[in-house]
Amino acid sequence: MITRRDLIVALIAVVCTVGGFAAADELPLIGSSVFDWNSVSAKPTETGSVRSFFTVRTPTLERLEVHVTTLNPGKSPHPPHRHPNEEMLIIRQGTLEALINGEWKQVGPGSVIFFASNQLHGVRNVGTEPAVYHVINFKTAATPAETSK
Repeated sequence: MITRRDLIVALIAVVCTVGGFAAADELPLIGSSVFDWNSVSAKPTETGSVRSFFTVRTPTLERLEVHVTTLNPGKSPHPPHRHPNEEMLIIRQGTLEALINGEWKQVGPGSVIFFASNQLHGVRNVGTEPAVYHVINFKTAATPAETSK
């Protein structure tokens, strides 16, 4: 026979377990910081390389992720896609085409690309040299929930 005490102990265990999983999934909170380019190593990918600087929470963002992609000529990091988070790319080197509102637009160094929430988008390197671009992904309380694909 299960006693009231057994139920209370079981409930406490469940709450602690769920709380532990929730805390484990929470990203670290970041304050003002500096990240030196030379201290972040580039990891090879099938299409070039990526330097992952961080994925964190800030006082105003639920998630902020920054990385730098190097994309080889003629390559795309992935097919056009969509996701709830918003994304910004800052072109450092090379020539990219960005899929915006169903149209491919060409941009070069110093240009900025913004991909809105749940909008179909993509990029491809149309130049003759590697394209290098900074990627900034952010999620706020207003970001829609991820939908199953």
